[in-house]
Amino acid sequence: MSRKVSLDTGLWLIVLLPSVILLKRKNTTALILAIILGLALGLWRGSIYMQKLQDIKLLSGQKVVIEATALADSVYGYRYQMEFNAASVTLLEPNQKSLAGSIKVSGFGAPMVYRGDRVKVEGKLYPMRGSNQARIAYAKLTRVGADSSWINSLTRKFGAGVRNALPEPASSLGLGILIGQRNGLPKEITEQLTIVGLVHIVAVSGYNVTILSRAVARLRLGSKYQRLMLSLFLISLFVLVTGFSASIVRAAIVAGLSLIAWYFGRRISGVTLIAFTAALTGLVKPFYVWSDLGWYLSFLAFFGVLVVAPLLASRLFSRPPRVLAMILIETLCAEIMTLPLIIMTFTQVSLIGLLANLLVVPLVPIAMLLSAVAGLAGAAIPEYAGWFAWPANLLLTYMLDLVRLLAEVPFASLRTTISPAPMIGLYGAVLLLVIILQRRLLKSKHDVKNWLGV
Repeated sequence: MSRKVSLDTGLWLIVLLPSVILLKRKNTTALILAIILGLALGLWRGSIYMQKLQDIKLLSGQKVVIEATALADSVYGYRYQMEFNAASVTLLEPNQKSLAGSIKVSGFGAPMVYRGDRVKVEGKLYPMRGSNQARIAYAKLTRVGADSSWINSLTRKFGAGVRNALPEPASSLGLGILIGQRNGLPKEITEQLTIVGLVHIVAVSGYNVTILSRAVARLRLGSKYQRLMLSLFLISLFVLVTGFSASIVRAAIVAGLSLIAWYFGRRISGVTLIAFTAALTGLVKPFYVWSDLGWYLSFLAFFGVLVVAPLLASRLFSRPPRVLAMILIETLCAEIMTLPLIIMTFTQVSLIGLLANLLVVPLVPIAMLLSAVAGLAGAAIPEYAGWFAWPANLLLTYMLDLVRLLAEVPFASLRTTISPAPMIGLYGAVLLLVIILQRRLLKSKHDVKNWLGV
């Protein structure tokens, strides 16, 4: 579609942009023009994306030589190949040019590849769908540049500290919960987490950012400004430590805008916040919109947490619920919103996922704190780290035992699937229910427009 309209996109932008600027009042006409302008921008960026993607398709099945920057520390994968994702790709042979997107690399040669290293890769390239635009397997790997970033070095030292303080697999689970490093988890545990619907706790997500923001909110600081600065500092540091993971960047934008609005005494509706963040990230990287399932799952979860959860809480409680109750409600709503897409894509649904999340997710903030203490002790005073790490070891072992027990329940997961039409129908029904509930809660048509951001 983007190819058919790309020639006229510039004209659309020239006509619509002044129109939206002139419409200063918030009304339906301005909203419609803004939506059309957003579609025009998306089509324009989409046409550029399709042109860049064509460069990769033309190389399909060819032996290439590229240089790329590793996005994460490598792990041993299929047939003991060194595996990692890489970006900032430069094609050296058969010709020289830059390639867009990221590439999944697996091969032999380099003893270890760390995040930020520059690597020369020789092998056959094949296009793929998903968060990576291509893959090269059984490649010859040569590390041509070592990473010198202090933040990556700090992350590796902290990871080593966690492994010094905690035994396996508790250390890998702790790193997964804290900073999303789940590559050390045994395959058996990863499968058990998937069966019980808990694999998301070992992937960096918006939930980690939410925990940081809520922790700062509970501190007795002198002013709102201090809370704002500390929250933004911790979120920025977390983004740096996790290597600018796409899911964390999305969550950081949402959290940052919410905090700034809170500081200035303004309120941003969940719908507006989600729409703005989706438009911004999609505009910057059209790869997300066209091929990244995680992008869609993130915003479905955001919708569940920011829109559906407050509605459900207002129906169930006469006053704001306690933190634990709200965490459970948010977890339930995020699960409901992502479930149809997960079933259609992965053809598997966890029948005890809700129970597992209710038992484990409330413990994640405590596990993050205790794992951080264990990691710091392991890095600073390794000879005494065990004394500081035993609470984390106790809690992480409990979580692993609980996951193992639930995964062994008969029919814990079910293989099933749905087609796109029923999936869209389910989401349409949820959206209609949300609008009905919202109209009942809001007192006037003006409030409804404010909620929608009109």
